[in-house]
Amino acid sequence: MAAHLGDLLDAARRQRFVGRERELASFDAALSGQTPTRVLLVHGQGGIGKTTLLTEFRARAVVAGRPVVQLDGRDVDPSPEGMAVAAAAPPGAVLLVDGYEQLTPIDAWVRDDLIPGLGADTVVVLAGRDSPPSPWRTDPGWRQLVAVHRLDPFDPDECVRLLSDAGVADEDCTHLVRLGRGHPLAMAMLADLATSGTVPHTLADAPDLMSALLESFVRDAPSEAHLTGLATCVITWLTTEDLLDRLVGADAPAVWRWLAHRPFITSGPRGLTIHDLARDVLDTEFERRIPERYHRYHHTVQAHVIAGLRNATGFDRQVHAQRLLFLLRNSPLAEAFATLRSRGSASVVPGRPSEHDQVCEIVERLEGKAGADLARAWLSSQPENLSVVRVGDRVAGYAYQLFCPSGSPLEEQDPVVRACLSHVRQHGPARPGELVNIARFIGGAAEGQRDPYAVLAAGASSNVEWLTRPLAWTFCIFVDREYWAPLFDHAAFSPMFELDFGGKRQIAYGIDWRRLPIDTWLALMDERGHSGGSGPPPAALLSPPPLDRARFDTAVREALRTLHRPDQLGTNPLIGSALAATPAGPAVDQLRATLEAAVACLAKEPKGDQLRAVLDRTYLRPAATREAAAEVLDLPFSTYRRYLARALEQLTDLLWMVEIGDVHLVAPGAGD
Repeated sequence: MAAHLGDLLDAARRQRFVGRERELASFDAALSGQTPTRVLLVHGQGGIGKTTLLTEFRARAVVAGRPVVQLDGRDVDPSPEGMAVAAAAPPGAVLLVDGYEQLTPIDAWVRDDLIPGLGADTVVVLAGRDSPPSPWRTDPGWRQLVAVHRLDPFDPDECVRLLSDAGVADEDCTHLVRLGRGHPLAMAMLADLATSGTVPHTLADAPDLMSALLESFVRDAPSEAHLTGLATCVITWLTTEDLLDRLVGADAPAVWRWLAHRPFITSGPRGLTIHDLARDVLDTEFERRIPERYHRYHHTVQAHVIAGLRNATGFDRQVHAQRLLFLLRNSPLAEAFATLRSRGSASVVPGRPSEHDQVCEIVERLEGKAGADLARAWLSSQPENLSVVRVGDRVAGYAYQLFCPSGSPLEEQDPVVRACLSHVRQHGPARPGELVNIARFIGGAAEGQRDPYAVLAAGASSNVEWLTRPLAWTFCIFVDREYWAPLFDHAAFSPMFELDFGGKRQIAYGIDWRRLPIDTWLALMDERGHSGGSGPPPAALLSPPPLDRARFDTAVREALRTLHRPDQLGTNPLIGSALAATPAGPAVDQLRATLEAAVACLAKEPKGDQLRAVLDRTYLRPAATREAAAEVLDLPFSTYRRYLARALEQLTDLLWMVEIGDVHLVAPGAGD
């Protein structure tokens, strides 16, 4: 029988202790002298379990017959004198120091004077939120005596064990594991809530838990710029220093260094990533406290990612596409994105010819032999259009994107593609230079068209194609209506047609990008991610049916003549074109800005400065007459007229490329 209540308390704690096998093995080996390790440096974010681990260390030391000195850095005077008194230990003792970040001012003294003066069989554990200063790792002597342990979140099995030991019902464990993201403090508090009869649906339903976690995540932010940097990490999948520069300006290097040292943020080769639980908690809090500013940050991040995607090449495009997909994660497919994050990193990459058989095997399981035969034919015809996610050496998910006109006879032989092109001819023919995009085959090895890897492959490859190709239409073809219909309703895509092929019902969802430009669509998705909206796009966002090339050219010339007459410019047919599109709908100011940006862009062409000058003095800063314009430009009138004709021709060609989405201009003074 235990002699004291404290012994009973220790016994109860030890029965509930979960995980940390690596750290326990390291401590036991140091305690027994089996290794040269005498100092354990334990670090991790608030609530990650440092104090609980030290309690287990103390219990093991007591069982081993060792005297224990246990300190909390918050209770110690951070001076050599104060620490020397607090850490006085008998021979063979175990010194356990929690909250070591509070003693940072005397870290060098602890390392150079205090610990070297202890007995050779003393074991020291220093536990704090911050990673140990580099001398602990780089000094040749300390490298032999020190073991550094970063405490990470629990894995799913450890979470289930913690919940089960606390008495949580089996049917609630899966949901709570997903909610707590492996964070020990969160898991313990969720267990307490569940056993008291309350199983929260979201973290926002547990205010006490939110408050405890927030304190650990935002502690000691030095300035508003640092909090903005933290918000950036929450919003985006990957935070880079150039992105921080857009949000905090000259403070970016200092903010980057601070973020990189937060224990709940990981620094990788491409940037910083925040732990999922920290993201969930902080996202809810920023949304509550500073909604307007937080949405502005979100818009800036999205603009940065979109610009990066459009300017990137090769694999970098896929990285930006996945970053954009992450920004759009608040949708009916949120569960798929959560599953992907729990599985670790996965990349969408171009498919290889050697993987065609794997893809066709999955297509046959999902869509029958006729579908697999068509997939094989298309892969042979356009192999470059296959995107895959690999797990090991196997295809885990795929998406195959077609672009028409392709010149392939398969456009007529494939009944689904034939139906898509028939719809286009009837409801909005593609104009010269425009393409029709068809996401023809999508699936995953494990869960078919519901597979998270299929969602990733389809979403990332679509982001690349939708933002970088001159598209008139996009069609997405699926056989799993129950799963995908809510997503397309959320995404403002419309059901276009259905047909039976190969014994499967094929459903086509589509969108005419001329009526809802891609940047307007992205803004709508951002808004719906916050509001949860769905259904057709608001009528105010829709442009009129697209102009053909001849009507477009005429409208450009008329717009130039009325450039400084907003009442007349607002009635120009171009007001319904991509030239006037903004996230909030068509705008006269945007049309004027696009025309001015295009004129400025002509100067970049060979001998283009003269053409720009002619348009400038004729339309942007017009002289009283064209004869006067020629005189200002010091040109014979015949030469002026020849230059003007050439300038108008090049300008309309450039604006047409903007209209069909093949060129993206940045209007002067345009911001994020």
